[in-house]
Amino acid sequence: MAGSVPLLFLDVDGPLIPFGSPHPYPTYETGRLKHAGSASHPLLPRLNPAHGPRLTALPCELVWATSWTTDANDRIAPRLGLPELPVVAWPDPSDADERDARNGLHWKTRTLVAWAAGRPFAWVDDEISDADRAWVAAHHRGRGLLHRVDARVGLGEGDYRVLEEWLREVRGAV
Repeated sequence: MAGSVPLLFLDVDGPLIPFGSPHPYPTYETGRLKHAGSASHPLLPRLNPAHGPRLTALPCELVWATSWTTDANDRIAPRLGLPELPVVAWPDPSDADERDARNGLHWKTRTLVAWAAGRPFAWVDDEISDADRAWVAAHHRGRGLLHRVDARVGLGEGDYRVLEEWLREVRGAV
């Protein structure tokens, strides 16, 4: 998918690998998935393989927007049954990033807007703030949905409903 098809920028830690709850998390370790490296990363068994079909059913182009970078294709995608996805390459930190952080802007925001290049995009992350929403509204010429996911729970049914509704609206406006 390309062109004016909406992008969905996916963070991993929080949305796909929940953390921070005082309660135990379900695990999805099976023999089929052991090859994906859970021994070297103890949180990988928290990846719910049901996310894969849900994400690929969305009418958008999926893009990794995570500090996992290319490891997301090697270690996350196989556990979810996802194909290899484009990966946002993060620039080295700059003075502007330091200023942005002091002003509450997430370090990913500028890069995601540049990567989208005017295309409509949704971004799911557990660290999105009102400062990010305001910056995107002022600097992105396309439509944008910045959807904060509760890291203690991860992507849930309500989050998918928000994404599906927004994608329907955006695709209807194209």
